[in-house]
Amino acid sequence: MINLHKQLARLAVAATVSAIALGGSVSSTLAQEVTLRLHQFLPAQANVPKNILDPWADKIEAESGGRIKIERYPAMQLGGKPPELIDQVVDGVVDIVWTVAGYTPGRFPRAEVFELPFTMSDAETMSRAYWKLAEETMMDEDFARFKPLGLWVHGPGVIHSSKPVTAVSDLNGVKLRAPTRVTNNLFSNLGATPIGMPVPAIPEALSKGVVDATVIPWEVVGALKVNELVKNHTEFPGDALYTTSFIFAMNKDKYDSLPDDLKAVIDANSGEEFSAFAGKQMQADDAGPRAAAVEMGNNIITLTPEQAEEWKAAAQGTIDEWYAEMEGKGIDGKALQARSVELMAN
Repeated sequence: MINLHKQLARLAVAATVSAIALGGSVSSTLAQEVTLRLHQFLPAQANVPKNILDPWADKIEAESGGRIKIERYPAMQLGGKPPELIDQVVDGVVDIVWTVAGYTPGRFPRAEVFELPFTMSDAETMSRAYWKLAEETMMDEDFARFKPLGLWVHGPGVIHSSKPVTAVSDLNGVKLRAPTRVTNNLFSNLGATPIGMPVPAIPEALSKGVVDATVIPWEVVGALKVNELVKNHTEFPGDALYTTSFIFAMNKDKYDSLPDDLKAVIDANSGEEFSAFAGKQMQADDAGPRAAAVEMGNNIITLTPEQAEEWKAAAQGTIDEWYAEMEGKGIDGKALQARSVELMAN
């Protein structure tokens, strides 16, 4: 019955896509050799679509001489919910998606290595390592059912809360939205009550008191107006408390159907360099919303290295649990993490 509901939901999305496509003029359709539909969960004015996805799409269109047209559908305009994005691209309901790897818990276990607490300090460096590690261990396993175009992480994760959070004990009883399975486990172990939800649901959840806090990078705070809903923001020095793994993917059949010269355009704008650019851009986009929060007079709590040590010690249990979970899947989590650290150092 559950599978039937999923199939019906996918058919509904496909019908929506068809209706939108049929709305265009015949002449404009004939003018394009290939039209690709890019679907993602954030509003169009958010930093990722504005500064990463749109420039990428514009570059593809330009370098293809206009033979590729990329239609951009933000905020789940083609239907479905954010956790359904990866199946939409696998099933060919849409052609390209940008999504959070952890929106489908357990499906991309190796990508979780980059979400372990206190392992990231620079998003560009980690994003480059993410792509390299994926080439070594994920393309024929976790990512076998689609064509990855980019793999990256965001800048340092920040706790945004109704009440100040400095010590680990300040999380006791706090209802907190976290983005992924790893981060939910982390905050549960730290004493909070994690409540999973996609990013677009955060503002309503905060305003209605469904959650007392959320963890997101600064770059998305402005689009979601989180700095207007809560006034306390806890930052960590050096290594970040957490980050999130993203997947930018294309339907395999659609890619395979392209002529070689258009495949080359896609390939030239995909991979390690694009992933590194995307991670760097996300971290750079932290500055504006943070400055806005400061200007509003919000309480920016930057922990000292000594204060952060308490958090690191408390987070070790989450890392050990992840090792055990990976072992249960036949994956050597310790070796995977050691290799990720090695790639980040090079």
